[in-house]
Amino acid sequence: MSKFNPDFWEIPVPPEYFEQLTTEDALGYRPPADEYTAARRVKRQKVLEQIRQIIATELTRRQAECVQLYFYEGKTQEEIGSILGISHRVVSQHLFGVTRNGKQVGGAINKIRKRCRKLGIHL
Repeated sequence: MSKFNPDFWEIPVPPEYFEQLTTEDALGYRPPADEYTAARRVKRQKVLEQIRQIIATELTRRQAECVQLYFYEGKTQEEIGSILGISHRVVSQHLFGVTRNGKQVGGAINKIRKRCRKLGIHL
């Protein structure tokens, strides 16, 4: 008899997680081709363009390089470190900042979020 234990592969998920899901989160979901969806697509493109502008103007050159490689090209922090000649820890700091005295400091993502809030962009 097999010693396979199906409970071993169970991943506990809190019930409130499922309450947050929408129809759009379903696998294979295809949005309807209506005016609302088209308007949402246009709004999304506008927001993405604003974020690209923030990346180009508000981030340091190194932060922008890390964001480009990580989010747009799908590179890992280790791969980015190799490409840029820095450690993956420094890449992480450029992307997400560091915690000092219990407060998150620096990082491209924090800069982007703060600028989006100032501009009224809701992510």
